Amino acid sequence: DTNSDVTFALQAEVLFPKDSSKLNPDARSRIQAIADEIKNQKATTVRVFGFTDNLGSYAHGLVLSKKRAEIVHDELAAALGSTDVTFEVRGYSEDYPIADNTSEEGRRKNRRVEVTFPRGAVNSASSGAQS
Repeated sequence: DTNSDVTFALQAEVLFPKDSSKLNPDARSRIQAIADEIKNQKATTVRVFGFTDNLGSYAHGLVLSKKRAEIVHDELAAALGSTDVTFEVRGYSEDYPIADNTSEEGRRKNRRVEVTFPRGAVNSASSGAQS
């Protein structure tokens, strides 16, 4: 079922300066919007996965992707407050590219943080079945 999860793929350029894990000023509003959606969906499990392109060493990408995922996690957790959400935070370096790393455009797409959580169970009798 392709509608079972909600995924936000945030491009690294929007969130962070080049080769950095320090958030850009406008990144917080993007992360707040995701936190609002997590609340709307009543999600209790959230995955925050960081990815890089294939430039530089794999080990450096692993550290950077994990740091970026952790920073996004920290902002999400703060925005959510004291909710019962369990986070899974990982960095994958250049693994799992979504575009070709041979072009700058492709590498830009691969530099991202993905936030994924289950779609809320809103299939109550009053809402009717939707497909």
